[in-house]
Amino acid sequence: DFCHAQQPPIKFISADVYGICSRLFCDFGDEFEVLDTTGEEPKEIFISNITQSNPGIVTCLENHPHRLETGQFLTFREVNGMSCLNGSTHQITVVSPYSFSIGNTSDMEPYLHGGIAVQVKTPKMFYFVSVFGKTRFFSVNSAPLQIHVAMLALNHFEENFGRMPNIGCHQDAEEMLKLAMSIIISNVLKKNNLLLFFFCFLPLFRGDRYDALRACIGESLCQKLHDLNVFLVGCGAIGCEMLKNFALLGVGTGQDKGLVTITDPDLIEKSNLNRQFLFRPHHIQKPKSYTAAEATLNINPCLKIDSYINKVCPATENTYSDEFYTGQDVIVTALDNVEARRYIDSRCVANLRPLIDSGTMGTKGHTEVVVPHLTESYNSHRDPPEEEIPFCTLKSFPAAIEHTIQWARDKFESLFSHKPSLFNKFWQTYPSAEEVLQRIKSGESLEGCFHVIKTLSRRPRNWTQCVELARVKFEKYFSHKALQLLHSFPLDTRLKDGSLFWQSPKRPPFPDLSEETILKITSSVKVPEFRPSNKVVQTDETARKPDHIPVSSEDERNAIFQLEKSILSNEALQNDLQMKPISFEKDDDSNGHIDFITAASNLRAKMYNIEPADRFKTKRIAGKIIPAIATATAAVSGLVALELIKVVGGYPADAYKNCFLNLAIPIMVFTETAKVRRTEIRNGISFTIWDRWTIYGKEDFTLLDFINAVREKYGIEPTMVVQGVKMLYVPVMPGHIKRLKLT
Repeated sequence: DFCHAQQPPIKFISADVYGICSRLFCDFGDEFEVLDTTGEEPKEIFISNITQSNPGIVTCLENHPHRLETGQFLTFREVNGMSCLNGSTHQITVVSPYSFSIGNTSDMEPYLHGGIAVQVKTPKMFYFVSVFGKTRFFSVNSAPLQIHVAMLALNHFEENFGRMPNIGCHQDAEEMLKLAMSIIISNVLKKNNLLLFFFCFLPLFRGDRYDALRACIGESLCQKLHDLNVFLVGCGAIGCEMLKNFALLGVGTGQDKGLVTITDPDLIEKSNLNRQFLFRPHHIQKPKSYTAAEATLNINPCLKIDSYINKVCPATENTYSDEFYTGQDVIVTALDNVEARRYIDSRCVANLRPLIDSGTMGTKGHTEVVVPHLTESYNSHRDPPEEEIPFCTLKSFPAAIEHTIQWARDKFESLFSHKPSLFNKFWQTYPSAEEVLQRIKSGESLEGCFHVIKTLSRRPRNWTQCVELARVKFEKYFSHKALQLLHSFPLDTRLKDGSLFWQSPKRPPFPDLSEETILKITSSVKVPEFRPSNKVVQTDETARKPDHIPVSSEDERNAIFQLEKSILSNEALQNDLQMKPISFEKDDDSNGHIDFITAASNLRAKMYNIEPADRFKTKRIAGKIIPAIATATAAVSGLVALELIKVVGGYPADAYKNCFLNLAIPIMVFTETAKVRRTEIRNGISFTIWDRWTIYGKEDFTLLDFINAVREKYGIEPTMVVQGVKMLYVPVMPGHIKRLKLT
């Protein structure tokens, strides 16, 4: 009340945890303005058409849904025709996933082409009351209401008696019930429900660190957690939180049983430190798994933990074998990619092990529990594949800053890593330039030699040559490439249907070079003149980057000339035949990697009239940094711990819950796990992904004996026998009939 009454009000946040119940209360005053209610990046929508009507209907590009909601605001830019829309803001009404209305456009000029609609974040006002103010109850039978009332009653009890209620005390429970009844009207909650809520069982106290846990889940479950064998895959943000939870729950601390096994192949990076709280600055470039294990033992020295740095994949199945999986009670994944999740899920299904998965992105998170014989597996459903930027978009037709950043990232990889690696590999195969020259002259084809010789001949050997090379590259990428594209597709180019080639999302490039901006050191560099070529520009968005580029006879002649020149000028000595590839490192601000990508990306963005990005945004996109905050990570790991307790306790199927949450909105949705699907073969015979049909045989048991045994035991005629992706017996395959006699 004191904070609420101040002008301006003091922001007040209160958090309480009592056993399995918790409460978070916020009071930011009578009026509190939130500038961004979701934390999401503003959406950009490319426009294909706008009707001249009331209301005007805006249609997006084909196969690009806008994902907007009615009531949101958009501003427009680069609209050709209805130019009065540019810079204006309109509230929208969703018509379909690909269209929305913006109000009356009947008096505007006809729409021609192009245009981008950008979402405008609008502030929202929130109104708060004090903790004992006019609280509104929305449901009369919900558990949250019972907990809320119990929490308020608990506050009153502590004020009246100067202490908390005693566990298992009927007198204190009755007093709590009276206080609760005085808070709300008597018909809101049934007395028996509250009495049951207030009267907890009397646990067995041992005087150790787990007494509070025993008060919540009991001695039996507590002991099962101590004896648990758990395999944690990943020691990043969620992995650190899970290890903290394991330590506090006493997982793997049993005297005779229990072990926590962890693995993560990654090293600690500077960007990890904001949420992977087990790591400190002096841990940078150390293995995550070893460091996390050491830090976890500081929380609970009784924890038994084995740490590995192996990736969990088919190549490491000698380490993480079937015997390893069957020795685990539960597998917990804390991964950042879908393929790894799918693989580990397949191993869990094969070995009948429960799996608990989770993940976060920014303020969003999810948890999923997989229990043998009860639920579907992670692989039972498929997420849509991530959209890739088409090759032609990156190379010639960028439409967004993400495209130019990816182009710059690819250029970095090509210039500083890929080409130097190929250069070194070539000269390891052919140790001298003279030998290569003789082989080329004799007509021998040496793979990659033309690119390697070009690199050798252009390799700068002093600072001036570095600047000269940079100046030539600058002209190539930010002038000649644009001129070539405009030569291939002039601004008035039209498609077969008569529409303009250069319309949204395609942007024509405009080279913008000013001699005043060029430094004095570059003034003496001879810049090659632009000469249009007959090069074909790829416009097919489904086309992929070619693996090999054919070499012409002219390239061959140039290679011989360049190599001879390098040999004669003593620039093809042994030291010249080695380069040092550079691996991209986003977290070292002194190495210039992000600076190069930011500069190259923004120069290309300027050429295509795209809004540039600052260094921070470039680093996030180029470094593929997934937005993450510690609160979302803590939330999902806490939910995983709850499901872990249910798995250990052997709870029925309806007890398990999957969860999706978004702390920014905020929303937390719990769903029942998908019941495992049973496939009927015929009357009386069916199976699920968890079922195993076992056939026993001796050493002389042949493939034919196996087929006969299946026929006799299950009454089924096997048509083929496969193991994984291997075809053991397919009657139509040549030679497979002979396999029937093999053991």
